[in-house]
Amino acid sequence: MNTLVTGTIQTMTVNRKIDTGYVLEADGQEALLHHNETENELEVEQQIEVFLYNDKKGNIVATAALPEIVMDEYGWAEVVEVIPRLGAFVSIGTSKDMLVSKDDLPLFESVWPRPGDKLFVTLGRDQKGKLLAIPATEGIVAREVEAAPEELLKQNISGTIYYTDREGSAMITTNNYRGFIHQSERKAEPRIGEFVEGRVIAVKDDGSINVSLLPLKQDSMNADAEAILNHLEANGGVIPFSDKSDPEEIRGTFQISKAAFKRALGRLLKEGKIEQRDGNTYLK
Repeated sequence: MNTLVTGTIQTMTVNRKIDTGYVLEADGQEALLHHNETENELEVEQQIEVFLYNDKKGNIVATAALPEIVMDEYGWAEVVEVIPRLGAFVSIGTSKDMLVSKDDLPLFESVWPRPGDKLFVTLGRDQKGKLLAIPATEGIVAREVEAAPEELLKQNISGTIYYTDREGSAMITTNNYRGFIHQSERKAEPRIGEFVEGRVIAVKDDGSINVSLLPLKQDSMNADAEAILNHLEANGGVIPFSDKSDPEEIRGTFQISKAAFKRALGRLLKEGKIEQRDGNTYLK
């Protein structure tokens, strides 16, 4: 006798109708299909494909809404709710949202996903047999993506972050390539599930790409100069920074490198918008 397996799509037969819905049967085992879980009237002995999961009481129940994500098959699931110290719930296309456990999310909640972000997941079980959404590992991603062509170099690219830490972030692009973003190529660490846009700065021999989320130098200098002016205006027209300031202090305040800071300062000095005295920068 086969056992009904939650997290899978199975073909079952309508055994009987009850007030709350239909009792389905397969291989001598039963599951409830509630009226809310099917759009059609069913007849006894009719066969129907359903997705199986456990209700709050642990009973096996069915839905006629078939998800794209099932056990051992990966897909993108939208985040619908995030609960601190618990995890993130994602929609797989059924009335039951699936939990991505905090154990499968980054240590720091500041880079956890937000509602509307998307995670690349499959279905699995915890130690008690409860269904969970499980993010893809690096090995799974390597199996699922394609090799990027060399012509992609210097092209704009977009995609979704599936891994991040202080060293860098990894993304799956919209055209199904794997991209790596070194920490020096981003102004801030992106969230898991965040959609980002950047440009390709290297196409690797293994078919992956290196991506920068930073704007080109000219565009970056415009943004950096504006940030310095805004900081000056917010601090009474003077800031304790100059082209001799400590690189870490610059990055901690402006989230840019010392080289980028000096370029932006040079532009503002040339335009006559600022002046420097005694290690400070003043707004003219």
